[in-house]
Amino acid sequence: MTAPSDPVLERRQRLARLARNGRRAGYSLYGVSLAAFVAGFATGFTTAPATIAAVALVVGSLLLLPSIIVGYGVSAADRADRDDDW
Repeated sequence: MTAPSDPVLERRQRLARLARNGRRAGYSLYGVSLAAFVAGFATGFTTAPATIAAVALVVGSLLLLPSIIVGYGVSAADRADRDDDW
């Protein structure tokens, strides 16, 4: 028989996973933005690469902001639990 799990720890684990995936997606979009900028620079900056670079940069930033904040919150809560420092 398995021991009952703590709903707080389950939620914290779910938030940590969402934060990790959000950071991964955000930084990937930064890479797409950089690649689109370099491609646009090499081809004379038509509308498509500039639009892709701008949209990827904005969406990546919108994903990264909450992901980084939630990730730090989860880390702080884990550290407080580990050190019994509430």
